[in-house]
Order: sequence, then C-alpha cells, then structure tokens
Amino acid sequence: MAIVFALLAAGANALATVFQRIGVEEATPISASLHSLMVSVLRRPIWFAGLALTTASFLLQATALALGDLSIVQPIMVTEIVFLVVILGTWFHHGFGWREWLGAFGTAAGLGVFLALSSSRGGTERPTKDEWFLLVGACLVGTALTWAAARRGSRSWRAACLGIGAGVAFALTAALIKTTADQWSQGLAYVFTHFEAYGVAVTGLVGFVICQNALRAGPIAASQSALLIVNPLASIIMGTWLFGDRVQASGMRGYFEATSLVVMFVALYVLSHSPLIAADGYPEELSTARRALTGIGAERWSD
Repeated sequence: MAIVFALLAAGANALATVFQRIGVEEATPISASLHSLMVSVLRRPIWFAGLALTTASFLLQATALALGDLSIVQPIMVTEIVFLVVILGTWFHHGFGWREWLGAFGTAAGLGVFLALSSSRGGTERPTKDEWFLLVGACLVGTALTWAAARRGSRSWRAACLGIGAGVAFALTAALIKTTADQWSQGLAYVFTHFEAYGVAVTGLVGFVICQNALRAGPIAASQSALLIVNPLASIIMGTWLFGDRVQASGMRGYFEATSLVVMFVALYVLSHSPLIAADGYPEELSTARRALTGIGAERWSD
C-alpha cells in the first residue's frame, strides 16, 4: 500500500504544479512586482485548487512513509516528473517525442527493477537524538556548501548546485515526516511535544526556498536533474542509517540494483530536458506562467 500512496502523492503533486502554473499564467498583475503578482494569483480559484492538491499530496506522502520505508517511498516520489510530462502533453495536446518516451519508460523500468530487487525490509528502528543531531548537522553543512558554490559559475552550474541542496533538504524533510507519522498513533499532544513535527515545517520551508532560488538561478532542467537524482539517493542513505532499512544487495543483486538506479537517473535527466519541462519549446499556454515563476529575481544571479 505504501507504493500506491506514494504514486498517488506524486500524481497529485504533478497536477498541483499544473494548476498553480495556470493560476499564475491567468493572473494579471497591475505592476511587475512580486507582491502585485501574488495578489492577482490569490484571486484565481484554480491556484487554490492546486494548493488543495499540494496539501493532499503531503498527506498521501505522509501516509506512504508511515506504511513503508523511506528508502522505498522517496525514490517512488520522483515519478512526479513523469506524471507532469503526461499531464502537460495531454492537456495542451503537445506531442510526445523520443525524450518523453525514453524518459518515462526508463524511469518506470529502472524504478521497477530497483523495487523488485531491493526488497527493502526494516524501517522499525527509531533515530536517537544523537543521530538526528549528526544528520541535521551534515545536511546543514551540505546545503551551505551548495549555496556557496552557487554564487559563482555558469547559470546551469548554479541551478544544479541549488538543486542538490534542495534534494538534501527535501530528503531530510521526508525523514522527519516519517518519524512524525509514526508518532501520530500516540496522540496529537505527543506529536507536538517532540521536535520532529516542527522540523518538518522548518526543513520543508528551507527546501522550498532553495528550490525557488534554483529555478531562478538557471535552466530548470539543470536544477530538476540534480534534485531528482540527489533526493532518492539521500533518502536511501537516511533510511538505512536512521530507520534500519535493509536493502538486499548481496552478490549480483547489488550490481543490478545499482544499474537500475543509474538507468532511472539517466532517464530522469533525459525527461527533465523535455521541451515540456525545459525552457525551449515550452507550451505557449504556460510560457507566461513559467516566466512569472522563474524569471523574478533571475537578474540577481546573472551578474
């Protein structure tokens, strides 16, 4: 059931992205300021529909994490980009080319083989405060380094660096969500007397801010590629370390698992460069939305 809920969460988040982009595209701000844009966006019902779907996606992901292992659920969440390409292509009657077919089938095949071979078991251990302290510290150092690295270099390099930082932050958020979901059965009072619930809000916000800056820093393909590769890898590491997830990797099984992940990551890279996702060839119906979402503040990174 965890796999089903994770797929539903990925699909809901993809549809939410489309609704919110359309809401921005339909907005007619009276000035070029971010405040004017947001005021206009908040008047669009479809944007709120996207917000509702985002909330639903969060709850579905939390349910999946409560039922399954972090090292399984988070790799499944990368299928969001597959859903997004399918929705955009169908909605706006945009033909699917070799990138879309290869990316979608490669992602599905690589993920499917990994899930079948890994047979992850465990996830019953509870992280200690010392483990959380070490993990949070490592994530802070990692995101700080990627942020510093993003201050220089080409726009693609900056976007990729920030995408890596966002991937780490979202992996940490998922780990905190899993712990909070496990605590839920002990009552609301118990949940809010532990730091994990507050950590979800903080790390989620940090990930969101880094992700938005990644979109503004350079090509969306660069940031998405980095985020989609780093997030599941970081989640697998966190799952085995914090929760005792045991990924079966003995003998040739480990070789084929690693190969399947490489196939999935290459497919995700190809898919993130699809005209439906990247700047070139982006559907005209969403071109204004994309400029509104990613263009504000971009000049700040182009110096």
